[in-house]
Amino acid sequence: MRTLLACVVLALSSPVLAAESVHLAPHRAVYDLSLSGSSGTRAVESARGRIVFDFTGDACKGFALQYRQVTVLESSESGSRTSDLRNTTFESGDGRSFRFRTQSDLNGKTTAPVDGNAERGDKGLSVSLKQPKRGEMSVPGEVLFPAAHMRRLIEAARAGQSTVAIKVFDGSDDGRKVYDTLAVIGAQRGSDKTKTEVKPETRPDAPAPKPVPVEAALRDGAMATMPHWPVTLSYFSPGEGERTPVYVLAFDLYENGVSAALRLDYGEFSLKGELSRIDLLPESKDCKP
Repeated sequence: MRTLLACVVLALSSPVLAAESVHLAPHRAVYDLSLSGSSGTRAVESARGRIVFDFTGDACKGFALQYRQVTVLESSESGSRTSDLRNTTFESGDGRSFRFRTQSDLNGKTTAPVDGNAERGDKGLSVSLKQPKRGEMSVPGEVLFPAAHMRRLIEAARAGQSTVAIKVFDGSDDGRKVYDTLAVIGAQRGSDKTKTEVKPETRPDAPAPKPVPVEAALRDGAMATMPHWPVTLSYFSPGEGERTPVYVLAFDLYENGVSAALRLDYGEFSLKGELSRIDLLPESKDCKP
């Protein structure tokens, strides 16, 4: 299982707003997990769980994330599986340095933690691992950390771009994986208290778009009318040609960096994450990056 922020060969092909113009709001979000779909010989029959996402900081002091995901999967073939993932990261405000630590348990058995640091330079990415085994690696070219990637997605969405392809490093798995990512961004959703499905049909006599209720936690307050976009983000192992994504995350991306309507696709099964609570946290008033 990987983190929410976490988020290919091509770079952006047209100018976008400066990264400093994107404001990522500190917030605490809780998502309730349930089974969305399952396939394969060892099909998951039911699932439940929760994600707690605690994001603080700003572009001056840097961004800290504490993430925890507990998932219980039930299958008549493989029995019950309980995973507990805890991820702590810190990313500098300029997106050039990144600290990460991940601890995970499966059915109560603790695996070795992943602990390290990464730096972005003019020539590429360098990673220094402390655990589970000391080591170093480097990757040439542009690689983004999670907060910088989120800002890039919001920039592109504001500019009306439909795709963003970039390499991303989030410290997940064994701390040595740099993924090619492809984000497909849909049209901006309405600013009313309902979000609307985008219909390809444009004939004058076509039926009006069907309104879809906003998740309960977003129906009132500052975010009820905030611009947001449907995003499907696919992660690929590095390589050439057509590849199957190792992981796909779909979500509604709000202009302040909050995500809602999660769908986590792990291949053989997928989970739905409904935002059950969102708390916008106090912000620094003296940050002018």
